[in-house]
Amino acid sequence: MSAPDGSPVGAERSVGQLFASATTEMSALVHDEIALAKAQLKRDVKRGAVSGGAFTVAGAVLVFSLPMLSFALAYGIRTWTDWNLAICFVLSFAANVLVAAVLALIGLVFAKKAKKGKGPQKVAASVKETAGVLQNAKPHPRPAPVEDGLEAVARSSS
Repeated sequence: MSAPDGSPVGAERSVGQLFASATTEMSALVHDEIALAKAQLKRDVKRGAVSGGAFTVAGAVLVFSLPMLSFALAYGIRTWTDWNLAICFVLSFAANVLVAAVLALIGLVFAKKAKKGKGPQKVAASVKETAGVLQNAKPHPRPAPVEDGLEAVARSSS
């Protein structure tokens, strides 16, 4: 078994080798933390986009459906009930407002979820925790160097 730099495990490593090993580990850690931050921000942005889309659809439903649906619904109510036509138009408007209110509530729920997203704060806490662990960490063994002189380093995919 050998250390990350290829030296035997029991052998003492130079300060340069220790520094190179620590630099490699810190680089991998930073890349992983950046990947985590991207994933969390992507989720928060997606929630915000769904919220904005729901609000947009609510507005479009209210604007574009009112004339056609109001007339159709009002005349339908008039046909079924024989009520005054003005009352029928008020009822059809109330139905359209109810649909728009439901869509707006859906948008509000998603907006609150997006606002509660604490992606960057979680990453900052994770970085602090990792730094605390690294202060007391001991290097772990790495695979032996490849034949052509390049060192095989396990990396996370981003």
